[in-house]
Amino acid sequence: MIRCLTVLVACFLWLMSIASAHELRPAYLEINEVAPARYAITWKVPARGEARMALYVRLPAICKQEAETVGGYIDAAFVSRWQTVCDGGLAGQVVSIDGLSATYTDALAKIINLDGTMQTSRISPDSPELTVAASPTPFGTARTYFLLGVQHIMLGIDHLLFVLALLLLIRTPGALLLTVTSFTVAHSITLAFAALGMASAPQPPVEALVALSIMFVASEITRTARGDLDLSSRYPWLISFLFGLLHGFGFGGALREIGLPQKDVPLALLTFNLGVEAGQLVFVAVALLAMACMKLLLAFESSRLRFWLAYLIGTLSAFWFLRRVAAFG
Repeated sequence: MIRCLTVLVACFLWLMSIASAHELRPAYLEINEVAPARYAITWKVPARGEARMALYVRLPAICKQEAETVGGYIDAAFVSRWQTVCDGGLAGQVVSIDGLSATYTDALAKIINLDGTMQTSRISPDSPELTVAASPTPFGTARTYFLLGVQHIMLGIDHLLFVLALLLLIRTPGALLLTVTSFTVAHSITLAFAALGMASAPQPPVEALVALSIMFVASEITRTARGDLDLSSRYPWLISFLFGLLHGFGFGGALREIGLPQKDVPLALLTFNLGVEAGQLVFVAVALLAMACMKLLLAFESSRLRFWLAYLIGTLSAFWFLRRVAAFG
């Protein structure tokens, strides 16, 4: 019992640290070709207060900056903008991020060509350089957006906790499959609508409601443990579908920030969503295995394990909800 509580408290503190870790957010680089060989640069670096991360864009030697750099703090980031002229263009050239190798932060780079094609790539501390493609291929677009979808769900601790709460609420494999499928279908709908600009919702309230949805499912787990049966217990797929619509706006907001390539919108949208689903399925498999191991190694009853995990999830989601509501102002 004491060992199990120790494990749960450790998990709680770890998730709290992730929720507060601004420095783990990726930097963002956008290079937009506004005229032949002329580029508008936007560089967004994570910041906390007046302290920004020491990350700097290094363009090829053929690039000459025009005018002064304009920058300032926006939300939790420092944003710089400038224009540069690169003799012969950036195709085949290398862009790097100085200082990235000394951090745990990734950088997302989006390069928009004059003809509307777009290259989106992830720059990591292990490989802080990016080679600009002369002509982005459909395979490259699919691969990039699939990996972005996997990365987004794996870093979305709140979305993963909602899925974990659903796993704890459901008792049979058939009901679990139906519930997870309902969540997938629902968030796929609103993800597409939000990413394509067909529907929108302000991100701060959406994020607060996502936390509230986790609190709701956590409370349902404790009610079910006491033998109380209501709509969510009888039809968990319906609750999953309704809240999945809400979570889809959260996914869509992230994809809208990344942007979609003008010539490969359906492909990018599909592969991003497939990446989200692949990451979600991996998490479901790992979570089920971890719960089985906890019951075996800690000799902990299934009902008690669900009860304590529900309280852990509910407490953490309540913290997120209050924090996100407080950030409205």
